Amino acid sequence: MTAPPVIRIAGPEDAPALHAAIARLAEHLGMPEKHVATPGDYARHGLGDGTLFRALLAEAGGATCGAATFLPEFSTLRGKPGVFLQDLWVAPEHRGSGLGRRLLAAVAREAAAWQAAYLTVSAHTGNPGAIAFYRSLGFTTDENELSFVAEGDAYTRLGETP
Repeated sequence: MTAPPVIRIAGPEDAPALHAAIARLAEHLGMPEKHVATPGDYARHGLGDGTLFRALLAEAGGATCGAATFLPEFSTLRGKPGVFLQDLWVAPEHRGSGLGRRLLAAVAREAAAWQAAYLTVSAHTGNPGAIAFYRSLGFTTDENELSFVAEGDAYTRLGETP
């Protein structure tokens, strides 16, 4: 019997493995051109103490087979800290094995350090597998909220507003 994948916190030395996992996620979503981050970006802004995000890697047989990136957030309505799951990727050959659920559980355990009381995630509308997965775990959509993004010129103009 094959041992289940091992899940561990990623460190700066894992930036190339995380980069490869996120590239595979972008490919799966049909938007590889959106993945412009470099391993250096991951090492600089995450993957260590005092950084902007944390990551978990799942490994089996010496290969990365899953990844999750997450960061703290705070709900002013709830009055409690939470965790935002930025990315969740499981290699196709491990999908359906429970690895995605194990990664989410590991995120929740890590977020317990900052007393997270909830987890939020957004899924691409073109990823019905992810939507079904989150719904199967009891996640609900907030019909009162839409996600908005300002980037590129729109973000630059925003920063220039007096």
